[in-house]
Amino acid sequence: MKPFARVESIEAETNCDKGFVVDTTFVLFFLAVEFGQNFGAFTLDTVLLLTTLLMLLILPYVLIANNREPFGNWLLGRTFIVIFAVLAGYMFKQTLGVVLPETFRFLPMTLLIVTTMLSCYLQFYGFFKLRLAK
Repeated sequence: MKPFARVESIEAETNCDKGFVVDTTFVLFFLAVEFGQNFGAFTLDTVLLLTTLLMLLILPYVLIANNREPFGNWLLGRTFIVIFAVLAGYMFKQTLGVVLPETFRFLPMTLLIVTTMLSCYLQFYGFFKLRLAK
């Protein structure tokens, strides 16, 4: 009976880690889109966005309890997401004022804030949902 309960707890940890990876991937995507919009200018904002982007690219791998895939595969997959998002952000900037109204320039940051709040909510919910075994 005890080994079966132990297997359930390990499965719960694995599912929590997968949710953590998905949450941080969406945050990483919208942060890279925002970075792509500011790509041409070398300002303090761009430096801080790049630093945060690099931290969000690597840090979730360290925080996962059960590392299933090698670090190289992890980094390669997330790097492709960042490259795609930076290109999408750069192209989005080019369409502002021509195809889209100028007020849409705040859309990536708005989506980043909403995604980050949702990710934090889900992480806290997963943390508080865990109960001690009786």
